[in-house]
Amino acid sequence: MEKLRQLLAGDAFAARAGVELVEVRPGYAKARMEVTPDHLNAGGVCQGGALFTLADLAFAAVANSCGRLTLSLGANITFLRSVAQGWVTAEAVEVFAHPRVPYVEVRLTDEDGQLVAVLTSSGYRKSSSST
Repeated sequence: MEKLRQLLAGDAFAARAGVELVEVRPGYAKARMEVTPDHLNAGGVCQGGALFTLADLAFAAVANSCGRLTLSLGANITFLRSVAQGWVTAEAVEVFAHPRVPYVEVRLTDEDGQLVAVLTSSGYRKSSSST
C-alpha cells in the first residue's frame, strides 16, 4: 500500500486543494479536506469541484488498492448539504469488485457526521500495475 500512497501523492491538483489520504486498504479508502475560504464559491459555500476532487481521490485510492492501475470511466455526484468550513471526510468502498470494471461508492460527511454528498463511480482496470 505504500507504493499506492506514493502514486496518489503525485496527484498535484488534489494536493493543492488540500486533500489528504488518511487510510487505504483493499476495498476501502478514507480521505479528508479542510474547507478554507479558498474553497468557497460565490454563494459562500464549498465549491462543488472541490468536493468532487476529494471524492475522486478517495475513489482512486480504493480502485487502485487491488494493485492494478484503475482509471475512472464515469462518475456521478449528488450534493445533499452545503458546507462552508471545517473538515469533510470521504469514505470510499468498492461495492462491486469486478476484475476489469469495479464500482465504487464514496460518501462525504462533515465534522458532525452529516452526509454532504455521495459519489458513485466505475473504473477500468488496466493490465499494468499501479503499485
